[in-house]
Amino acid sequence: MTVADLPGHRPWWPSTLRARISLILLAGLAIAYGLSFSVLYIERYMSAKAVMLGTLENDVATSIAVLDRLSADERANFVDWLSRGNYNFELGNGLPGVPDTSAHGAEIAAKIEDAVGHRFPIRMEAIPGPISRLQAHLNLSDGSPLTIDVTPKGVMPIAAWLPYVFVVQMLLIILCIWFAVRQATRPLAELAAAADALDPNNKSPALSDRGPSEVAHAARAFNAMRDRIAHYLEERVQILAAISHDLQTPITRMRLRADIADDSPEKTKLLQDLGEIERLVQDGIAYARSAHGNGEKSARIDLASFIESISYDYQDTGKSVEILGLIQGTATTKPHALRRILTNFIDNALKFAGAAEIAVERRNTGQIAITVLDRGPGIPQDQIEAAMQPFFRLEQSRNRNTGGTGLGLAIAQQLAQTLGGSVRLYNRESGGLAAEVVIS
Repeated sequence: MTVADLPGHRPWWPSTLRARISLILLAGLAIAYGLSFSVLYIERYMSAKAVMLGTLENDVATSIAVLDRLSADERANFVDWLSRGNYNFELGNGLPGVPDTSAHGAEIAAKIEDAVGHRFPIRMEAIPGPISRLQAHLNLSDGSPLTIDVTPKGVMPIAAWLPYVFVVQMLLIILCIWFAVRQATRPLAELAAAADALDPNNKSPALSDRGPSEVAHAARAFNAMRDRIAHYLEERVQILAAISHDLQTPITRMRLRADIADDSPEKTKLLQDLGEIERLVQDGIAYARSAHGNGEKSARIDLASFIESISYDYQDTGKSVEILGLIQGTATTKPHALRRILTNFIDNALKFAGAAEIAVERRNTGQIAITVLDRGPGIPQDQIEAAMQPFFRLEQSRNRNTGGTGLGLAIAQQLAQTLGGSVRLYNRESGGLAAEVVIS
């Protein structure tokens, strides 16, 4: 199942915390920049409008007064001189237009009328065309028509370099967001990695508590939790070892008393029960020892001789244990621990299949895989992982033939960890089970 398959997941919403925080910050800053730009645009528009209206109110009044006092022949010489960038004077009726009913036109007309003191009635018209133009028509004191052609200016032009500055700012913001989010999420990634690699049986370096106080507190809490888990596991194993060890004395006394008793069916059953209890105690001690290693030193072994000796030991007792293929080379490992792992695998194969085969493979990575194969019923796929847990038994009958303590595979797994290796179970395609131990 992927993140997109989870209920309630939005396809457009990022799945990682880093991407989500980055998107939220970037969207927030983009909205803030958009609002700032809108405010700037409105402010520049209002400034341009105020400047234009102020010019109309001050300069147009003076210009109309000058033209009104001049004779009709002299006015043409002053028209161009009195014109400005956003308006100009024309002697005559101007261009044909349509009555302007816009609020902007009404505001301009009001400004002009205020400027001339309402002495000249003004008619405002809009001139059709691609450019917004307004014309104010009035008659001077002598009845001569005068047209004021107004081209309302929009927002003041933006400097050509401003977009480049905006792009640079956005790039700097994105860089700062990336750095800030990385600093915020990196401790979470380290904590997740430490949690994934948590193994109380292997002493790994403590999680670094450097960084902000919240991160340091979480790291210290995680390290303390790991130490408590290791302590609890160690206590559990010590209790198991102590109980198993203390049970050996009464078991020995019971066996001695049974041995001196008269032969009877009850004596035979009692000795069998004592043997089963003794195997349980020995497995408990072996599991407790394997949890913390047995202190064995590593040594170089010849693989062919080592595997053959294990196989011959079983064959001498009439068990069917065969070696597949040719074994060559040496390995540096803990021989007794590796032997215990393989004997546990072989015992399970003999118990459930009646025969076992041993195969050795040297991989390109330099690792050595030793696999014990059988033709038994295998393990249900959903129970393979559980089969590695202590005291788990696929066979629940507890009979002497197929029952057991459920510690064999758990012991093998812990011993493999002391070798720096791993254990894997899988069902063979042709039927049966394969138990594999990989060592370096």
